[in-house]
Amino acid sequence: MSELLQHKFNTILIGVAFSPNLKNNIFEAMRMVDFFDCKLIIVHVGENTKEKEDTIKELISGFSEDDDEKVKVIWKQGDPVEVIINTAKENNADLVMLGAIPREDFLKFYIGSIARKITRRAHCSVLLLIKPSEDLRPCNHIVVNGLKDEKTKQTILDSFEIAQNLGAQKLTIVEEISHQEVKVVVEDDQSLLKDTLLKEQLAKKEDKRVQDILNEVSEDLKNGILIKTQSIFGKRGYSIGHYAKVAAADLLIMNAPEITTFMDRIFPHDLEHILSELPTDVLIMR
Repeated sequence: MSELLQHKFNTILIGVAFSPNLKNNIFEAMRMVDFFDCKLIIVHVGENTKEKEDTIKELISGFSEDDDEKVKVIWKQGDPVEVIINTAKENNADLVMLGAIPREDFLKFYIGSIARKITRRAHCSVLLLIKPSEDLRPCNHIVVNGLKDEKTKQTILDSFEIAQNLGAQKLTIVEEISHQEVKVVVEDDQSLLKDTLLKEQLAKKEDKRVQDILNEVSEDLKNGILIKTQSIFGKRGYSIGHYAKVAAADLLIMNAPEITTFMDRIFPHDLEHILSELPTDVLIMR
């Protein structure tokens, strides 16, 4: 198997608060431990009491016989963002799990300021859950970004291992093409035809690029998965988020942004469109 396919989540970290979502968040995390056969670190930023310890022990019990070997609970005081980020680094976490917040109409979700800061600063991948559940939610359809970026190849390759671990049956790679690449002003039938032809050429070019990446995925990882590619024209970030929502995807996998300049902080990355209104569970790959 290619070296690029060796990615795996070995250690998952989840920050928990003693809120009504505590049980659902821990159950989601414990299922990820089973899916990826990995270790889990539960972090609570706050006071450690016997009552809290007993509550967490009761919630994690019953998932497997070696819970004590796989699950570690850490109690720390301090700033939640700094504690989560530093604890993830200290324990070599591969994935941080965070919960989203429902808006007033309960139909749209977003992440709060703490989760947003962790998402942007975490050294590892981040999984954002919009509806953590006590019961298992099947992950049937995964949408993956296929935009032209140096990190996209690894993200696509990793997505197949993730799809196999989660039991997904369908994986769609979405190639977002900015309207800026189609420099045709549609004023009449002739310009409309030119616009259509140019879009078709761009879509074929993008599809060829993605197909070249798919050729590097081992057949074992493709087994049992319906693979689809889809070119869409529009605003990057917003377009794929809208597509994931309309397609009723169970998980959206995206490249992680890199903040390298002051201007990056002024003009948000494409990912900010998704973070402001999460269309489904979102996995940001690093």
